[in-house]
Parts: sequence; C-alpha cells; structure tokens
Amino acid sequence: MKRNGGQVLVESLVALGATKAFGVPGESYLAVLDALHDTKGRLDFINCRNEGGAAFMAAAWGKLTGQPGLCMVTRGPGVTNASIGVHTAMQDSAPMILFVGQVGTDMKGREAFQEIDYRAVFGTMAKWAVEIDDTDRIPEILARAWTTALTGRPGPVVIALPEDMLTRLTEAAPLTGPTRVAEPAPDAATMAEVQALLGAAERPLILMGGCNWTEAGQAALQGFAEASDIPVIAAFRYQDQFDNFSPAYAGEAGVGMPAPVRRLITEADVIMAINLRFGEMTTDGYTLLSVPVPVQKLIHVHASDREIGKVYQPTLGIQAGPNAFAAALSPVRGGWAAWRARARADWEAGFDLAPLPSPVDMGVAMAHLREVLPEDAILTNGAGNFTVWPNKFYKFGPKARLLAPQSGAMGYGLPAAVAAKVADPARTVVCFAGDGDFQMNCQELATALQYGAQPIILLLNNGIYGTIRAHQERHYPARVSGTDMVNPDFVALSRAYGFHSERVERTEDFAAAFARAMESGTGAVLDLNISPEALTPRQTLSQMRAAALKAKETA
Repeated sequence: MKRNGGQVLVESLVALGATKAFGVPGESYLAVLDALHDTKGRLDFINCRNEGGAAFMAAAWGKLTGQPGLCMVTRGPGVTNASIGVHTAMQDSAPMILFVGQVGTDMKGREAFQEIDYRAVFGTMAKWAVEIDDTDRIPEILARAWTTALTGRPGPVVIALPEDMLTRLTEAAPLTGPTRVAEPAPDAATMAEVQALLGAAERPLILMGGCNWTEAGQAALQGFAEASDIPVIAAFRYQDQFDNFSPAYAGEAGVGMPAPVRRLITEADVIMAINLRFGEMTTDGYTLLSVPVPVQKLIHVHASDREIGKVYQPTLGIQAGPNAFAAALSPVRGGWAAWRARARADWEAGFDLAPLPSPVDMGVAMAHLREVLPEDAILTNGAGNFTVWPNKFYKFGPKARLLAPQSGAMGYGLPAAVAAKVADPARTVVCFAGDGDFQMNCQELATALQYGAQPIILLLNNGIYGTIRAHQERHYPARVSGTDMVNPDFVALSRAYGFHSERVERTEDFAAAFARAMESGTGAVLDLNISPEALTPRQTLSQMRAAALKAKETA
C-alpha cells in the first residue's frame, strides 16, 4: 500500500504510542497536518499560539510522562522560536522530538525562503539532529529518534522534514510499535563494592535526580535510604522524584541552596549520585565538590557513559539505569543516625518564616497550599525569584509532581501547566509565575481555553524583573537599570481569555480567593499583590542594597 511521507510519519507515531503533538501549523508540513486529520482521538494536534510555548509543552510532557513530547513547527522563524524548548529539554534530560518543516530538497543550499541548516543549528543543542532525505527511510529514522530520545541520558531529537519527502509516495510500512530497551543493570561485584564504600562511611549521602524514574525505582530507592538511614538530597528541580515526607529526605540542591544542604554535600565523606549530570546549580557553581577529583568518595551512577567522569572523576563509576540500580541495592548499616536526623530536622526548620513585608505574604500562602492541595497536585514554574516558593516551600509526596526548567527558562511555567492539564484534565495543576515570567507566554491562555486545559495560575506581581534586580542590587546597588516594569491589567487580560480572575490585595484574602479558583470550571488567574521588598524569603531588597553599599564602602 502506497502512502505519502506525512501519512507514514503520523501512522508510525500512533503505533509508537503518541497521543498528543503540540505545535503551530505551517505550510512546510501540510502533508503531516493532513494525515493528522485522520487520527483525531488517537493522536491529536494541540494548536498553540507560539512555537516557544509549543516546545515548552512538549518538553514538559516528556518530563511528566516519561514518553517523548512531540512538537511540530514550520521552518525558519518557527523553529528558531521553538529552540528554547529544545534547550530546556536537553538540560532537563527530558525526552522530546521536534519535527520541523524544511524547504524541498530541490531548494536546499540556496538560502531559500526560511531555510535553515538544522544539523548546524541543533547539532550541539539536541541529542541528535537529522534531516530526512529519503521518504522510504521515515520509519527507520523515526524509530531511531524515539529510542534516542528515551535511552541513556534522555533528551531532545530534531527531525527536519523537507516538503517533497512528505508528499512523495512510498511503499514503506509504518512502524508497528516502539523498541523495548532494558535499562543497563549493575553486576553483583559492582554492588558489593557499593556496599563496601557505603558501609565504611561516617557521613554517607545520596544525591538523586532525573525524570526517568519508575514508581518501582522510586520505591526501591526510598526503601533503601530509609532502611540504611542515609539522607537524600534531590537535584535542582527534581525534588518531586523522592517522597518529601520520608524521614530520609533532606532537601533540594539548586538555586538559593540552603546552608544545611550545602553543608551536607561538603561534609559528606561518601556520596552516591544516581541519575545526576552534575549541573552548575546542583553543585553551587562547581564549588561543593573539587574538580576534577572530589575530596568526597563519589559513586556516580548513570545510564549514559558520557555523564560519568564528565566533570568529576568518581571513586566508582557505574553505567546503570536508575531503576535497575535502585532495585539492586541492599541496606547498609552504620553509625550515622544522628547525621541523617540532623539533615531532616534542618530541612523541616527551613519552613519556618518570619512575616514578610508584602501585602500578600507568600510564606502564609504556601502554608495554606500545603494544607489544601490534593496529594497528586502538579506544580509548575518558569524562572525568577518567585520560584523559591514552589521549589523550597512545598512538600512533594509520592503522587505530586513539579514541572520546572533546569535551564532557568522564563515563560516555561504556563505552557507546562497547559501540557499537564492536557495530559490529565482531572488533576489540579497550579502554575507559579512572576509578572515578567507570565508575559513571556501568556498568549498560551488561548491554547488552554481552546482545549479545556485551564490551570490555576498564581501570578506573583511585584512590578520588577526580580532575579535580575537582586543581582543588580548586589553588584551595582542603588543603580536600577532595565528591571522596572509597567504591567497591564492582568485580571482583565485573563478574563478576556475565558479564565476566572481576581486581584488579591491582602494575605487574609488569599485562602478564599484560592478556594474560588479551585471551584472554577474555567481555570483561574490570581493576581497577587507582592511588594518588591519581599524579593527573597529571608532578605529584603533594602537589606540587599544596604549590604552591598556597605561592602563597597569598606572595600
């Protein structure tokens, strides 16, 4: 049976298990859009308002589901807009496939209308960038792309689709299903060495992260940590991957790293790092472990051999998947009970906050959310100082999820929340957004409206680019430049997109406003009156400026 390339591609995606594709339509891949007309209810195209928002949705989908998030965009301006999602998926180690329309093969190399060399542009940004040059090979390339996105260190793949490759007929059969690839597992001798290293420790520590954990893998790691009485630290923005209510959990190593977490990492004598790529944030700018050979004995476990030894030379490197490795662990015993207990107590103490100098006190608001949100709530955020609230002041149980970008990409939170509601409309999804962050992708409220995927958005409105202002006050105090904002009427804007919306002026009004948001069938935007003074939970903007000015005077 002859099909065109677009039909082969779409039918193969259905067979692989894909159910949603996020994108913005373009004339460069009309044959794909036409084929999607016949898969409604099986593989649906989610029509977004900007390619950057669509790519964020695909990246978030991959992080949430563990299956490749699909994004479809047109060439040139479309794919350059979408590149932010590719970068984010790469730094998150989240599976994603970006399909991009391309000029016909007869036009290539002439700087034709919207032409881009995809291998050159995305070769260092994605796990694999490829261009289809033979319609017959579409199933082959797609099968490889799907497996590449999921295995080793998961990540994004970019596939360019020349127009004539999509319209040309072929007898190539679509794929019939995905390839099953078992996680690499450690051998018994290696696990004995792990046991020996941990058993000889005085202050052992587990670092864990990544989005490709299974429930069984998470349970196995938690069981081991609790039975062994070893504290666990989650990597930057992966604290949802370990039950925060476990007595073994001791916090997250990320932006604004608390002093107790920093102390745990520096004082540990044996660190078992599972599924970590050792990014800048998790290592506090590569200062907590010496490069390239840490003072701490390091056991580094990762499915990709390219991650082991990339920054730090471990005492023991193990190429194994996180779930297979966790299943192979056996409890160890040692005299470190006080070490674990102090770590847990320090984390719990971190929730104690003095009143904040703000009309809406986010410390109080977060305490309320910890009480009322369902156990399977999904929290999302983009980038900004406001992210400290979902990242440091919420307790993620085994069913709760956090979708937040390790890349520090502004504008991620709202598209991620929409993707989460598309994936599971019944779940409560709460997006935290600063006023600057929100306006990066607020047009995706229209996508939410169109598909009935409307989350609750807490808009922390302080009229400034808070993170940049913080850096500014620390390095150039009292010299404000480029960080003030004049904002629109967010309530009116959100209502225009069909959302329930209201302005919350006082802390005392938050609980009732949030209850109304939860009851709304249209999603909600709560515009929270936040003072610029409350720039961080424990230091005001004025204190930040005063400290910097004093330092300059004494320098």
